[in-house]
Amino acid sequence: MALELTTLCVYFAVLILVACLSYKKQQSGADFILGERSANFWLTALSAQASDMGSWLFLGYPALIFGGGVFAAWAAIGLTAGMFFNWHFIAPRLRKITEQLGSLTLNAYFEARCKDTTGSLRLISGLMSVLFFTIYISSGLIATGVLLESLFDLNYHVGISFGLLLVVGYVFMGGYRTVAWIDLFQGFFTLGVIVCIPLYLLNQIGGIDFVMQQVAVKNLTTTLLPDYSKTTLLKILMTAAGWGLGYFGQPHILTKFMGIQKTSEMWKAKYLGISWLIVTLSAATFVGLIGIALFQEGLADPQQVILSIVQSTLAPLFAGLTFCAILAATTNVMAAHILIVASNLSEDFYKRLFHKNASSQEILWVSRLSVILVGLASAAIAYFKPSTIYHLVLYAWSGLGASFGPLVLLSLYSKNINAQGAFAGIFAGGLTTALWPYIDQRYSLDIAPIIPGFLFGLLAIQIISKLTRKNPLALLKA
Repeated sequence: MALELTTLCVYFAVLILVACLSYKKQQSGADFILGERSANFWLTALSAQASDMGSWLFLGYPALIFGGGVFAAWAAIGLTAGMFFNWHFIAPRLRKITEQLGSLTLNAYFEARCKDTTGSLRLISGLMSVLFFTIYISSGLIATGVLLESLFDLNYHVGISFGLLLVVGYVFMGGYRTVAWIDLFQGFFTLGVIVCIPLYLLNQIGGIDFVMQQVAVKNLTTTLLPDYSKTTLLKILMTAAGWGLGYFGQPHILTKFMGIQKTSEMWKAKYLGISWLIVTLSAATFVGLIGIALFQEGLADPQQVILSIVQSTLAPLFAGLTFCAILAATTNVMAAHILIVASNLSEDFYKRLFHKNASSQEILWVSRLSVILVGLASAAIAYFKPSTIYHLVLYAWSGLGASFGPLVLLSLYSKNINAQGAFAGIFAGGLTTALWPYIDQRYSLDIAPIIPGFLFGLLAIQIISKLTRKNPLALLKA
């Protein structure tokens, strides 16, 4: 246990060092929020992907496979398809148009694109961001608390406090550059760890054939397509769309697209990022399947399947590295989310609504104060552990995707929208997603929140824009 703890301490010391070095380079709010659009394609690709895959990759998704078998991997397939379309159709146009409009945040882009002069569009965008990101961040803090409790018998609430201090500390000091560079490092680190675990264990326990035999013994699915019934095909569609659609509206990923230095290198970032995603999700799928083979009697908490595997099979040094990777994946996603909310609160609330002439240094310090506030709000939710990591992430992911995804698509590819339609779309998508779990439970629909949320968001934008349109917007060139 001492070796694992030493490994963790060394790793966190590196994080703080990076943050301290970045702190000296922060000159303005724009630098804190978007790094002056100076990221290369390596940094853009891996920071976009690593900021997306946190505790869900190591804890939530393997638990899904552990409970559902191979068929549950349609969630990963949906994510891969959704991210490819995001890189291909959204990233280049969004990067060019946000620079044309001088927008540092997604909410500022919506306001400029739809020519909203009332501030209402920024307000509703900011509210939805703060709501769903706070829930998203709480899932990461829950993961940190669970991990430290499992490894070191540390009190769950103390573990939450530790995670909060760590992530708030290095975001507070460094901002966009710190988060992006740590994302790059952790992207490689996470990739190495998540791939090595199944490669090593498959060789130790008898290969893929043995694993699949054990999956079959548990009466779980061993193929992606167990039959061709309408029910199965509909389930595939709902699972894939329930995750894949979300990518179009995730501000923490979209801002990574906005931060690349050369749009001409976006295609390199696309293929690098998608390759990383395919490899990591495939490896995480095998982690879940190996867990089924190793723990035929099941686990009290399926979210700890990878922790149970590591503790029972790996040497202390490699176990320590694995625990570092899990915390790395968790903290870097929380950092990306906190940075987005801080940007919303400083640029979209404080500057836009309360102090329009705020200096760059003032915005920088408001951003840093916002980092602390959102961290505390998320910790308050995590304290009560209201749900599993998987379901909290799905809820927040769906809320962001349904709130912003329809507007991102239409703002880039349609001129038949306006500020009133945009407001209605964000409100309809976010509200539908927020209320859907209660509707879904009442009527036993088993439909991911983003599907109705995304649909109602699209319809609201189109219908309200048509009813209130005076002069159509110009379709910006990109």
